[in-house]
Amino acid sequence: MTSERYFGLIPAAGAGQRMGQAGPKQYLDLSGRPMLYHSVKALLASGRIDIVFVVLAPADNEFKRHDWTEFGERIAPLFCGGATRRDSVLNGLVAASSTVQADDWMLVHDAARPCLGRDELQRMFDALTADEVGGILAVPVADTLKRSDADARIVATEGREQLWLAQTPQMFRHGLLLQALGRSGEVTDEAGAMEAMGLKPKLIQGSAANLKVTYAQDLRLAQTILSSRETQT
Repeated sequence: MTSERYFGLIPAAGAGQRMGQAGPKQYLDLSGRPMLYHSVKALLASGRIDIVFVVLAPADNEFKRHDWTEFGERIAPLFCGGATRRDSVLNGLVAASSTVQADDWMLVHDAARPCLGRDELQRMFDALTADEVGGILAVPVADTLKRSDADARIVATEGREQLWLAQTPQMFRHGLLLQALGRSGEVTDEAGAMEAMGLKPKLIQGSAANLKVTYAQDLRLAQTILSSRETQT
């Protein structure tokens, strides 16, 4: 019988250089809290998730400056982040092995996706709990895709049929994901490592509101989304 325990893992060791801000973007202020706080809270909004492991840079001194007490023992910082996302996730999975079993589910979520909704999270659980591989949140590509040359001139219009934009969380069994990342070279997400092993992760309908904060304007949009949800509760 496979496990029905769930854990979260948030790689948060990056510098976020594309934001054009001083300091790591996961600590940028969003509604009076660091952005990382909202990403942790979004995962822990589900009572199914026991603990969220936050993978930090070994020299991170910022995490302790913020108040995480409302999460109690459901948040666990791990100071073992690597040079890349893949390294940080892999290191985090290894560090969590004393708590997490091989067949437990691990939901890897971006520190820069603070607007994950409960509905999307519930869809993941409903669709993947009995799945042999696991899967990811994603949204179908809606816009026309253009391929450019080096001078930003259009050279082709690409078909968008069956194309999706990958999001997080990405949900896989701990042992299988550990194996996949251990075998992989550099991949941009966990699903890529699973694909490299010949597996086919499932795509779960996500939401455009679950945006990744990459540029300064994204932070303003995230603020609007969170503020809107607060007025609805």
